[in-house]
Amino acid sequence: MSAKAASRRSPLLAIFTTVFIDLLGFGILIPVFPLLIDQRSKFRVTPDGWSFSQGLIMLGWLQAIYPLCIFLAAPVLGQLSDRLGRRPVLAISIFGTSIGYVLFAVGVVTKNIPLMFAARALDGVTGGNLAVAQAAIGDISTNENRAKNFGLLGAAFGMGFVIGPYLGGRLSSPNTSFYGLFDTPSWFGASTPFWFAAILAMLNCLLIVTMLPETLKEKNHTGRIHFGKSVSNVIAGFASPRLRIPLVTAFLFNGGFTFFTTFFGVYLRNKFDFSPGQTGDYFALVGIFIALSQGVVVGLVAKKLVDYKVLRFSLFGNAAVLAIYFLATTKTPLYLTVPIFTVFNGLSMANITSLVSRSAEPGRQGEAMGIYSSVQSLASVPASILVGYIAGSITSNTPLVVACITMFAGGLVFVALFRPRYVTNTVDAAPQGAPAPH
Repeated sequence: MSAKAASRRSPLLAIFTTVFIDLLGFGILIPVFPLLIDQRSKFRVTPDGWSFSQGLIMLGWLQAIYPLCIFLAAPVLGQLSDRLGRRPVLAISIFGTSIGYVLFAVGVVTKNIPLMFAARALDGVTGGNLAVAQAAIGDISTNENRAKNFGLLGAAFGMGFVIGPYLGGRLSSPNTSFYGLFDTPSWFGASTPFWFAAILAMLNCLLIVTMLPETLKEKNHTGRIHFGKSVSNVIAGFASPRLRIPLVTAFLFNGGFTFFTTFFGVYLRNKFDFSPGQTGDYFALVGIFIALSQGVVVGLVAKKLVDYKVLRFSLFGNAAVLAIYFLATTKTPLYLTVPIFTVFNGLSMANITSLVSRSAEPGRQGEAMGIYSSVQSLASVPASILVGYIAGSITSNTPLVVACITMFAGGLVFVALFRPRYVTNTVDAAPQGAPAPH
């Protein structure tokens, strides 16, 4: 059997790379964004008359446009994939992602801020293909291999989040020693990671077109496309007595996590003078420990405690670690705290997902997970916008305080209001198979 024929028999490679590139593109941004507004950076895109505070506000809106477009577009892409098939929707969406990266790179080079916003919007609209990738996995999976196949998606998530920041830091740092082996080329800059990601996305598009068989056997041509489904999903979720408190908790947790991730790179550069390479290395380290916590710690804790019991302490643990980050005066606590932070973070992510699934009405877990995904994206929008104004009007350290308070509020809401009467299969062990980092 030829390699091409073997690949056509198993669509996992094309689906895996699609999810990997989605997360890679998210991670690449982390070390690059601080360069775009730093007064000391030759890659700064803000006009000469802009203050650093104005740059932070712009950065907040630039960060927010991506999850907003994912929130609006993901359910539409899912419906289109039911009607047209997974293969064409995945191919078109990953092609759009590639074009989005190209436009963003051009925007960085030409210092064209409106073009950068348009590029992030396009990337968000087409980046909502995760739901399509998950649907394709569901199409080809049996009861025996379903957990294994979705575990591969989790691995793609983890690899993308680890490699993305690392590449973003290295590819945006010209004339920098690579562990003493060689120096990076002088033409590397803030746009280089996006050219690289665009090439990867285009190769992925070719892989989908040439090697991905259609996984959907029966297409649904009835009914119309519901463009407002994301909004109606969230309203239905918060109206449900079964899902309301887990979703409110998820909203506060993901909002707090966005406060942390959106401007933590700026915080590291301003307070500790991290270079883009150091920022990328730091977030790659965080990603590795998140993967370890998801793969090892979550499973061990799940054998002892049910999901809602874990959340009663993990949410507060996240908040406490963020307070340590804010109080740090040297780099040492930043690194020593990483294993603790990622354990609490991994436990919170996995067990919120588990609880949402188990709180759904029987037979409607898929719908509940779609609502949960919409809530995650929606939580990132106001958090990204607000963090720019908060950091711009006070200091770039303040978002850490807000992140701490928001996650602590999520813990308070959960402890005070959650009751396990709606949870199905309530036993003293949480389901196995924790999800990958979102």
